[in-house]
Formats: sequence, C-alpha cells, structure tokens
Amino acid sequence: MRETPRPQGTAGESGSELPLHRPDRAFAHTTGAPRSGTPHRSDGRSSHTPRDARQTGPLVRSGTTPPVPGRTAFFFSLVSGLSALFALTTWQIAADGPLRGLDERAGRALVGHGPRRLTEFLADLGNMQVALPVLACAIGWSLLRGRRRAALGAALAMAAVPLLVVPLKDWIARPGPLTEATGYYPSGHAATAAVAYGASALLLAGRGRRAWMMPVAAVLLTATTGIGLVLRGYHWPLDVLGSWFLCGLLLLLPYGFGRISRSRRRSSSRTPSC
Repeated sequence: MRETPRPQGTAGESGSELPLHRPDRAFAHTTGAPRSGTPHRSDGRSSHTPRDARQTGPLVRSGTTPPVPGRTAFFFSLVSGLSALFALTTWQIAADGPLRGLDERAGRALVGHGPRRLTEFLADLGNMQVALPVLACAIGWSLLRGRRRAALGAALAMAAVPLLVVPLKDWIARPGPLTEATGYYPSGHAATAAVAYGASALLLAGRGRRAWMMPVAAVLLTATTGIGLVLRGYHWPLDVLGSWFLCGLLLLLPYGFGRISRSRRRSSSRTPSC
C-alpha cells in the first residue's frame, strides 16, 4: 500500500527551508506598503479626522484653533454703523435737511416737560464737575489692577471729546432751542456723560453673573443726561444723538486697549518659563 507523502514543514519537524513570504501577510508591518503594509491602518490613507485640519492659532501654537472672524466683523460693522449715523446727522443739521426740521419741532414740543428739579439734576450729570471724578476713580482702580492700557484708552477718549466737539460747534453754529446763540451741535454735556460713564463701565466691569450691571448703569446715566438736556431746553434731540454716535466711536479706544491688554496677559501666562 502506497503511503501518501506528508508535506514538508508540518508541526513537529524542523525543516531547513524558510517559509515563503506571502505578499498580503509578510509585508503587513513594512512601512510604505501600498495595501495594508503600514504600522497603522490609517497611515496610508488620507485622514478623515479634524485633527490634521487644525491650523495654528494667532500665537503660532500647534493644535490651536484659528481666531473667530465674527468678532472682527462685528467690530468693523459697529464702527461703520456709528460713523454713518454721525455723518448723516451732521449732514442734516449743517445742510438744514428734513431731519433738522423734524428735530426742532420735536424739541419745541418736549421743552418744559417733567419736574424742573429732576430734569435739572439729570442735565447736570453731564457737567465736568460730576462726570470727570467718576472717570478718574475708574482709571485709578484700573491702574491698581494693572490694566494700564485700558486706563490709557479711557483717558485718550475723554481728551478727544473737546478736541472734536468744539470745532464742530464752531463749524455748524447751530442755535439752541431757547436762545439765538450758536454752538449747540453736538452737545458737549451729552458727549462728556457718554464717554465718562461708558469708559468707567468698561474699566470697572467684571466677570460673572453681575457683569451686566456696570454697562447698564452707564447706559442709564447717559440716557437720562440726554433726556434732561432736551427737557430743560439746553439742546435739541439731534444734538444729543449726534454726540452719542460720536462718543460710541471714542469708546472703542478703552475697549480695544483693554482687549489687547487681556490677550497679552493670556499669552504671557501660557508661555512656558525656561
């Protein structure tokens, strides 16, 4: 009876020949193989995870996400909007446009309304003797906290008020509601209140649940000052609105300086020490 020959290389035998390499198994861990011959399954394919799509951040740190473009777009849209409103208001007042006639009719209808003492008190909130000490206290507090850039921006914004308001008053030479004297547009008291209280709110605003209190207080003080000026007959409504549009642009100084200071502090705190 013939015996069926046993294949070579079975278990229990020590053959001298090496096993042949199979192309789909032998090179399974060889780097650069076209099929599955890479240490990891995904190394030979294009990545589908967002890890490889990450870009470096503004501080050139690997693994950080790019800056959000929404804040920059909002910043420029705000500047453009305030500039357009101020330009439109100034043009209508200087050219004796339709808005000026409507403004004067509304101003005459509002003059004298409200309690005299209350409206006088509200109008006085725009005096230098009242608004400047508030801003000085906020600047001093910011300096104690090390926020020098934000304090500098607030001081520059307040210093820019007379530099911008006084030439505009002389150029437009608008008479007041109850007098023939000129130089009432834009309102210096409304501008002083807007910058002083607005910049103070930016300097003193903290974080947490009560962070909204200071901005709301600034808006209320600024708005009530403008109301008092109109009800007492010291200014037309557009005199106050024009000042608010102008000072909205000036308040971008302490806001921008404060953001630069905070971003630099965050970057310095994240930088590893040698």
